[in-house]
Amino acid sequence: MFDTFRNAWKIPELRKKILFTLMILVIFRLGCAISVPYVNVDALELFRELGGSGNMLDYLNMMSGGALSQCAIFALSVSPYINASIIIQLLTVAIPALERLSKEGEEGRRKLTRITRYTGAGIAVAMSIGYYMVLRSWGVLAYNTGWQAWFSAVVIVLSFAAGSQLLTWMGEQIDAKGIGNGVSLLIFVGIISRWSDVINSIRGLLDEAADGKPQYYVYLPLIAILAIAAVVFVVILTNGERRIPVQYAKRVVGRKMYGGQASHIPIKVNMSGVMPVIFASTLCSIPNMIGSLLQVKSSFWVAFFDVFNYNSVLYAVIYLLLILAFNYFYVAIQYNPVEIANNLRKNNGAIPGIRPGKPTSDFITKSLSKITLIGAVFLGIVAVLPIILGNVTGVSIQLGGTSLLIVVGVALDTGRSMESYMLMRHHKGFLE
Repeated sequence: MFDTFRNAWKIPELRKKILFTLMILVIFRLGCAISVPYVNVDALELFRELGGSGNMLDYLNMMSGGALSQCAIFALSVSPYINASIIIQLLTVAIPALERLSKEGEEGRRKLTRITRYTGAGIAVAMSIGYYMVLRSWGVLAYNTGWQAWFSAVVIVLSFAAGSQLLTWMGEQIDAKGIGNGVSLLIFVGIISRWSDVINSIRGLLDEAADGKPQYYVYLPLIAILAIAAVVFVVILTNGERRIPVQYAKRVVGRKMYGGQASHIPIKVNMSGVMPVIFASTLCSIPNMIGSLLQVKSSFWVAFFDVFNYNSVLYAVIYLLLILAFNYFYVAIQYNPVEIANNLRKNNGAIPGIRPGKPTSDFITKSLSKITLIGAVFLGIVAVLPIILGNVTGVSIQLGGTSLLIVVGVALDTGRSMESYMLMRHHKGFLE
């Protein structure tokens, strides 16, 4: 990774792309430090009581690089755009009009992108209003009555929504003029900026050990070893894939012979990426967030919301089951074995030992199910492992699996983008 970056820096055009990307990321971090108007300074301490709770607000705070807890203009980060992209992608399968747009080439994709932007803007406004209501319920606004309250509400909501839309535009500029995926890089930088909390956690462990708890001297190296093993595990399975061999028959057209070459159908082990983990963590954190916002006093409701606490066994079980379910669902809407089998038949291709048509689609479906199960179990282990470690050691390791998957995935994707650009420029020696 470091060799790739060093070699890419030697290419003038690629160096300009890297500098442009870094400039956008610096602007993003500056925006995370600028608070919206009409919010008291006390709002900066809001998330001390939510820190490590594992609810949705804590999750959004991690994705925004701490901007949500600072009431910054980039508090919503690119979450509205991500949610809009997921919604439009799901609706593309269900709504024929959107499905036709997805098959109309560049013009259709341009229209879908425009629809996604408008949907993301609507979601940003809705999330801004919800966050404003949270701030108002906690009494951290400068004005709560009169026309000043209405004016400040409009300014705060528009600031949050405009900040999210500006970030989306900045991510698109990285796609067009920079290197890597813009939205993913913004999330990557946001997560990395929050990893300073790891130092505070290590200091807390050392303080616990100094206070007469020597077991923490064992927990610290154990967690470090497991973290390194998890990174290696993520890298291997993120790059892992099953290749189904395909043989194309020879055919004669005029005086020329076509076909006869061998190829393969790649099926990635982690085809759905981190999306199932994001879906599952969002759903599991909703009850805990509702309980925190409502500030329930009844013993029944307190016990009910405690069941969905991040460190509870039921939370881990539901979390794992949702990851498995969402992984299969996400792969099902992305991969169509029948369409692949039909395309192979049209191009005179066949899987060795498998008859064309339905036997081919059944074979692909069976192979896909096995690979999907391996990928789903892999995602579940990485996501649930921090919860298990937290219960065993008593050390809070919140959202470690999700952030680890995102960071490693984006780093690998950015490295591949640089290598592809260098290969396109024929700088083969730099990759050796």
